[in-house]
Amino acid sequence: MIDRADVEELIFRVAECAFRYHPARSTTEPGYTVEEDVAWCVKPLSGKEGVDAAALARTIQLLITDPTADRRAFIDEWESRAR
Repeated sequence: MIDRADVEELIFRVAECAFRYHPARSTTEPGYTVEEDVAWCVKPLSGKEGVDAAALARTIQLLITDPTADRRAFIDEWESRAR
């Protein structure tokens, strides 16, 4: 199992990035990339046993960039993996 504090940090970071994202952000904020946000989100769980960081990064990028993405399923999955 993964530490609950790490999971809560992951969920918080994804929510914050999704809230602040807009398609023109790289234009209005020169140097911004969604990949930086994704890397920041993954950081609390990177290197943890049982975490596929590449798959997690793909999911997070979708959650950040797609306002219709199902975030509830993501939250439920990670909360169930926390101790």
